[in-house]
Amino acid sequence: MFRKTCLLGIVVLIAAYILKIFVVSCMNMELGEFKPVATIFLLDISASNRGILEQQEQTILKISKRLDSEDLNLIYVVTQDAYNIYSGNPHKLVQIKKTMQKQGEFDKEKWGTAYGLALKKAIGDALIYEQEGFRPAIIVLGDLENEGDVTKQINWNTLPKNIQKTLKYTPDLTLAFLYAHPQKLDVVRQSILPVMGDKNLILASEENVDLAIRKILEAIGR
Repeated sequence: MFRKTCLLGIVVLIAAYILKIFVVSCMNMELGEFKPVATIFLLDISASNRGILEQQEQTILKISKRLDSEDLNLIYVVTQDAYNIYSGNPHKLVQIKKTMQKQGEFDKEKWGTAYGLALKKAIGDALIYEQEGFRPAIIVLGDLENEGDVTKQINWNTLPKNIQKTLKYTPDLTLAFLYAHPQKLDVVRQSILPVMGDKNLILASEENVDLAIRKILEAIGR
């Protein structure tokens, strides 16, 4: 009986010590360590990109699953125009999937690629959500082909300057280009890497998207 009492006392002391360490750790934990993420997807639904559209939609869902419930998802579709189709909780996967599939239905009129306009809108969103306490990430899913109205396409001469200005206000901005041909991605790298650096600029062709997803999640702290 005496041995049992001693053993119980030791167990209680150990448990109390562990509890004390846990409480002290919680008290010393810095407030504000968690920062919600605003993930802005630009999804190309033009005719030239249809062959990989379903894979790109699955990539958006994979990333969304790994986000926190306090994070925010914004999805733009890119054709001859660029417009928002979803803004809300990243875990509403059924709603997100239905919305993307509805917007991605074949339409012979959806042949342009307003990537420049889409990036302009996404950067504007990034600046707004940075002010609201979010860490912004812009993820472009498409082949980066230039079609349609030239004024709505990416100007690779001015984009680096715009990114550089944006980084003054959103230093933690993550920018990813997924599913484009390596030749197109090399244009992106040569243009943006000098102003952004390698850590938060993520590029991947179709074959390397899974690795890129891990890099994106690491960059945004998820």
